[in-house]
Amino acid sequence: MVKSRLILVLGDQLSTDISSLRMADKERDVVIMAEVLAEATYVPHHPQKIALVLAAMRKFALSLREDGWTVAYSKLNDEANTGSIPGELVRHASEFGADEVIATIPGEWRLIAALNELPLVVRQLPDDRFVTSPKEFADWAEGRKELRMEWFYRQVRRKTGLLMEGDAPAGGKWNYDSQNRKPAPNDPRPPVSPEFQPDAIVAEVLELVEDHFVENFGELHPFVFATDRKQALVVLDHFISQALPRFGDYQDAMVSGEPWLWHAVISPYLNIGLLQPMEVCQRAEEAWRAGTAPLNAVEGFIRQIIGWREYVRGIYFLEGPEYTSRNALDHSRPLPAFFWGGETHMRCVREVVGQTRDHAYAHHIQRLMVTGNFALLAGLDPAAVHEWYLSVFVDAFEWVEAPNTIGMSQYADGGVVASKPYVSSGNYISKMSDYCTGCRYDVKAKTGAQACPFNLLYWHFIERNRDRFEHNPRMAVIYRNWDKRDEGQRKVVMEDAEDWLGRLDAGETV
Repeated sequence: MVKSRLILVLGDQLSTDISSLRMADKERDVVIMAEVLAEATYVPHHPQKIALVLAAMRKFALSLREDGWTVAYSKLNDEANTGSIPGELVRHASEFGADEVIATIPGEWRLIAALNELPLVVRQLPDDRFVTSPKEFADWAEGRKELRMEWFYRQVRRKTGLLMEGDAPAGGKWNYDSQNRKPAPNDPRPPVSPEFQPDAIVAEVLELVEDHFVENFGELHPFVFATDRKQALVVLDHFISQALPRFGDYQDAMVSGEPWLWHAVISPYLNIGLLQPMEVCQRAEEAWRAGTAPLNAVEGFIRQIIGWREYVRGIYFLEGPEYTSRNALDHSRPLPAFFWGGETHMRCVREVVGQTRDHAYAHHIQRLMVTGNFALLAGLDPAAVHEWYLSVFVDAFEWVEAPNTIGMSQYADGGVVASKPYVSSGNYISKMSDYCTGCRYDVKAKTGAQACPFNLLYWHFIERNRDRFEHNPRMAVIYRNWDKRDEGQRKVVMEDAEDWLGRLDAGETV
């Protein structure tokens, strides 16, 4: 008798077209899906993130059973649950008399290593849900002095044919980003995003999460995320028809009390497998060709999917398991309490952290230019910043989160991802948001007790990193402008910045 094999399906691999399922034999193999404490607690995940993954897993397992698969599913509170993916595989191997595991390669180095250490034969197959493979990226990267996303993106455009007219980009330009930096209108009125009321499966998961993860940062209710493919397609349809036409113009805008604006908010569904990147991009391209969405919006959206998303995955696997421990600028300040909901007078940080607490979501500019910008300016420990981003966002999985944080946001990789640090004074936040209105600090003040901390810390960052960045072609003009200022003025800025950081270190509300 031929032994059954175990087919591992992880919580971020919820696609019937995943490589492990394609390799499987429905008649004899057993699909293994497990809710385990190790995955729920390796960082203190936002309760809504845990709920999304567990609910989507349960629904996906049900759909597999309805399709004729044998599924061994471990719920988090099952008495026999060993609490880890390796433990569950060993347990079920004994139960079913299996000695081989077929898995689609996980998106985190720690799980890849854990599978390799199993006392079973494990075949880790490529995760071909992506447009490019890690090998393709490594081949592209070989011999290049700079791994700039723009050049990789153009290669992927050519490969996929998306927004191409023969060998040329649609409209004659590869990138329309210069048109996509408008602040939101005074009365934005974005479309109302789809919300899904909990069904019986979701309600059971919410009760479980409430019982086990009540201490984690983040509100569990209201929980309105899609938890199956049908619902995820509703979200995609809404974005294409209602939000995509204005997405490009306002994708960088930030508005108090408006967490979604014209964003797609499909990254959670892409990252757990309910949607696929090419189907999403093709829908957007169809909207442009039909004349219902402008090219700047469609190109900007497609670039996020087949450009940035593919690029950061390539970086993650190219750079290896030690990438998350990099700290090129030797930053070591601990994460302030206000990242976990403590008090702060900085309205921009308070708004973004509050939105994250309530929705497990902030869009890319809120992450990069508010919380990330502050962390870099203040010299926070990048490992702590990395863990925070991985913990609090519903779409955060290490392959996508780490390069965005360690590389793009914190420059901790020394320039692998970014050609310069993404830092700015309060002026950028003032331009792109309404956060500065009513703030305790004055964004126009450059020194003194009322000065916006982003203004003080920006120049403090520039000065303390002079040796590293003074000759960077993209930053040389910044140093020239700083050096033109009166020496006494520069001294006051530095002293005020040091005083502010001292109060931060002392635990004062700042």
